[in-house]
Amino acid sequence: MVQRVSVVGAGSWGTTMAAIAAANSDTRLWARRAEVADEIMQRHTNSGYIGDHVLPEGLVASHDLASVVGGAQVVALAVPSHGFREIARRVAMVIDPGVPVLSLTKGLERSTQLRMSEVARECFAGHPVAVLSGPNLAREICAGQPAASVVACADIDVARSLAAVFSRPTFRLYTNPDVVGCEIAGVVKNVIAIGAGIAQGLGLGDNAKATVITRGLAEMTRLGVALGARAETFPGLAGLGDLVATCASMQSRNTQVGIRLGKGERITDIAASMNMVAEGVQSSSLVVALARRHGVEMPIAERVAAVCDGTATAMESLMELMSRSVKGEFE
Repeated sequence: MVQRVSVVGAGSWGTTMAAIAAANSDTRLWARRAEVADEIMQRHTNSGYIGDHVLPEGLVASHDLASVVGGAQVVALAVPSHGFREIARRVAMVIDPGVPVLSLTKGLERSTQLRMSEVARECFAGHPVAVLSGPNLAREICAGQPAASVVACADIDVARSLAAVFSRPTFRLYTNPDVVGCEIAGVVKNVIAIGAGIAQGLGLGDNAKATVITRGLAEMTRLGVALGARAETFPGLAGLGDLVATCASMQSRNTQVGIRLGKGERITDIAASMNMVAEGVQSSSLVVALARRHGVEMPIAERVAAVCDGTATAMESLMELMSRSVKGEFE
């Protein structure tokens, strides 16, 4: 039985997962900003990220990374992809030997195009590495609404152990050995969600949005399989489940960004107005580069990247997609 869990990163998802773990184990949460840790300790809230939701009184939060991570039997990282390696290196200096590391981050490293589990394996030699992915709208899970996700790890016993730590009666976790598939799904769905949001922002109907989601799933699957993932992962929770939730919900930062892009706002203005990271903005160009490197065609991702980069408008990208040559659906 795991006695102590550490969650590194007190954004909406990290705070949510720490609150879940606190019902099962002694749990500590690291916050980058001291004022966030102080609010959690004094008021049992994290208003900047999860509103007025009341956190478990037993959840300990701190700005001191060593005090949070030291002695933990499970460490989960919930930091944005652009800062993942830096924080992982700091954690690696204080983590106990052999402790499982769970990535809660859906993104690619900008300089290397590596998935977060690949970065973690470089930083945590000798530690089992797993990922958690699925339809993870944090505020719904915090509120106790039913949801399910996947813990993926090459060592299925480690996956089962982690699933037990982060499960609740309203949060069901499945296991999956396909780390590559679960991570690629989690990365690409953010890009497709921006595309679905762009369609909505342009004033298009549900047919257009459904088309983006469905063809986006095909792109996600092609890239994952090319990288060694299992095709059956993508119709599952980490693939289709996460894709539908992200594209359909206004709680999704990526969908919000897409809607605003579709209405003609600039990405710099959108980013400046948000206090949380929309991973799909950075991921779009990285996904396209990764796909090209492996000879995978991803037209929706390419057009989303073009809009995010400012090299094409939303309407230009729509017309580009609609004018592509006719081909078989499963080619």
